[in-house]
Amino acid sequence: MHGLGNDFILIDCLRPEGAGIELADLPTVARRLCHRRFGIGADQLLFLSSSGVADFRMGIFNADGSEVEMCGNGIRCLAKYIWDRGLTDKKVIGVETLAGIIRPEKIDDLVRVDMGEPVFDPEKIPVDIRRKSGEELKTQKSKPVIDYPLQIDDREFKITCVSMGNPHAVIIVDNVSEYPVPYYGPLIENHQLFPKMTNVEFVEVLSPAEITMRVWERGVGETMACGTGASASAVAAHLKGLTERDVSVRLAGGALRIEWAGDGHVYMTGPAVEVFTGELDLASGMMPGP
Repeated sequence: MHGLGNDFILIDCLRPEGAGIELADLPTVARRLCHRRFGIGADQLLFLSSSGVADFRMGIFNADGSEVEMCGNGIRCLAKYIWDRGLTDKKVIGVETLAGIIRPEKIDDLVRVDMGEPVFDPEKIPVDIRRKSGEELKTQKSKPVIDYPLQIDDREFKITCVSMGNPHAVIIVDNVSEYPVPYYGPLIENHQLFPKMTNVEFVEVLSPAEITMRVWERGVGETMACGTGASASAVAAHLKGLTERDVSVRLAGGALRIEWAGDGHVYMTGPAVEVFTGELDLASGMMPGP
């Protein structure tokens, strides 16, 4: 499946044949199946399973095997899979994730997702922002990180940090299409400022109602789209007074509508597409992988 070109392998663990996967094996399964030469190929691996606190549960593993809290494009794909197969007749479903319970809503052929409230507290994102007070270094608690100067090689970036269930560093640039994202993306992703690494969004503001974005995803690399990244970028752009609260976010794979509503929640609306289905024998030895 894919959401605007951000592609996923979805394993249905509600089916008997999907229920036997050992939790300890999931990072290895993700690395092998997401490999675009030795496996099926995907940005991330999604696991659909039952939940004790919501209608369903979604597990998310990056192509490098790391587990992540939330994925906006991924949850739209998971919801479409659920509705297409008649696993529920609800128009709004609760999906348990590591970022909490997320609620996708079916709107015609699109999926609208309540992404929750953005988080700005550096300790919760997390961002290790420190300041000098006398001879001591004290963490800046609760103060939003807006236009924080970050020196990377020959450039100083002004980063605005937001969590949408996972960490994001948003950077406003003049010409995003020509920006050297593959060079600076991993340097920022792995900077010591970010204890759990970070997703990095490079954003060009086109108008108060429209922005365009490229994203370097933590544990994946540059992808064609990122739902949480689009949400974080829209929030950051509004915080900086550059856009309205309701914007269209243009990505390489298409556009998402992001609304930072009056209730404080961020709502993301966009498509989800199923490409093909199949069965895989993980024990067959046909997936050597790295």
